Amino acid sequence: MTVAQRRGRRIMMTPEELDSFLAEQRTCRVATVSADGRPHVSALWYAWDGTSLWLYSLTRSRRWAELSADPRISVLVDDGEEYGELRGAELSGRAVPVGEAPRTGEPCPELDAVERLFAAKNFGLDAMPHDGRHAWLRLTPDAVASWDFRKLGGV
Repeated sequence: MTVAQRRGRRIMMTPEELDSFLAEQRTCRVATVSADGRPHVSALWYAWDGTSLWLYSLTRSRRWAELSADPRISVLVDDGEEYGELRGAELSGRAVPVGEAPRTGEPCPELDAVERLFAAKNFGLDAMPHDGRHAWLRLTPDAVASWDFRKLGGV
């Protein structure tokens, strides 16, 4: 993954820091846009595989409908309470559906590792529980901006 960022190089995460940060966080904010141009932001659990962000979305959600019509997406993952603790990353690109929609658990080799990762991270399980209401979206980011205000040293 290429980290492209002009400003804020002092607080930008290294590729290793970014990978670790995205792997440890659980919740992201997903921004989509409707056909009439209205923005929409919603929170969602995700999994990071080192290259792509995997979103397990309800297929009857506004988010799914908007991404079906226009796959452009921006996702924010952030952490911290005090100003000097703030860190995060914005990933943008196109959301690509992977596997069946909705997902009922039919074999899909591309989802095997992701579903194990997601199930362990978010449910403490070895296997993904499928409910027939969700499906997978993959975001392999075209652009990433990151920040870690802890690097400012107590500003």
